[in-house]
Amino acid sequence: MKIPTTLDLDALRSFVTGIDSGSFANAALKLARSTSAVSAQLKKLELQCHAELVVKQGRHVRLTPQGEMLMGYARRLLALNDETLRALRGELLKGEIRIGMQEDFGESLMPGILGKFSRLHPDLRIHARVDRNTPLIAALAENSLDIALLWQPPNPPQQGEILTRCPLEWIYHQDVNLGALLANGKPLPLVMFDSPCLIRSRAIECLDNAGIPWQITFVSHSLSGVWAAVQAGLGLTLRTHFGLPANLLTAGSRLPAPGHLGITLAQNASSSEDSQVQAVFAELIKDAVAGQNG
Repeated sequence: MKIPTTLDLDALRSFVTGIDSGSFANAALKLARSTSAVSAQLKKLELQCHAELVVKQGRHVRLTPQGEMLMGYARRLLALNDETLRALRGELLKGEIRIGMQEDFGESLMPGILGKFSRLHPDLRIHARVDRNTPLIAALAENSLDIALLWQPPNPPQQGEILTRCPLEWIYHQDVNLGALLANGKPLPLVMFDSPCLIRSRAIECLDNAGIPWQITFVSHSLSGVWAAVQAGLGLTLRTHFGLPANLLTAGSRLPAPGHLGITLAQNASSSEDSQVQAVFAELIKDAVAGQNG
């Protein structure tokens, strides 16, 4: 009987890390290996699978259909390997963690982070909250959250760490004739959160500085409401690429550049929960944010 090929777990880890971090050069840094060693592992994996797994796309790489198929299996194999080792070493985390995320990250990042964390530590209870910046900052101060992912506030929490900065984009539906609005000098219809809102203030300031008239035509208390109104053609909004619906457009250089907004990871230093739990969760969040911006 022919013995089946055993996939190399180290090669699988390099493969997954390379895709998650945007390039195999980034993976080499994360894994403390040389880029040539990571490339050799990828080549070994392709030989074992008898398939090309990635193709170059500019400075980055994308998965082939066979690579996409392998990715799901690779994540499961690595998760089981890691869980096995933690269980044997008595390292499975227990207890609970209370996390919060700004609405923009709720749909784009939260599912992947929660799923991975739950697979890594099945005995840990997770309490998750998706909300806007102000309530999340208040919850940290009131000790009802252990960790939160926020837009960078004017007065960052003491334990806040800026992970990256995202470009803000003017976003609209094709039913809005942006060219005609600008040519005619008509006020730009805006879809915004109710006050107070960091991005609303940035949008108004940006248009005022450029001398472009505007009017708020729709106000929402939730991000889903903002997206629904923009998709209905009620006006433009200002957000980042996080959670951007596929059927919406960005204005690019036709409107003044609104700059960037930082993503802050804030932790509750006075939390009574195990600091190791927070540290592990914080690393998962950082990896997820890096993957979105790789």
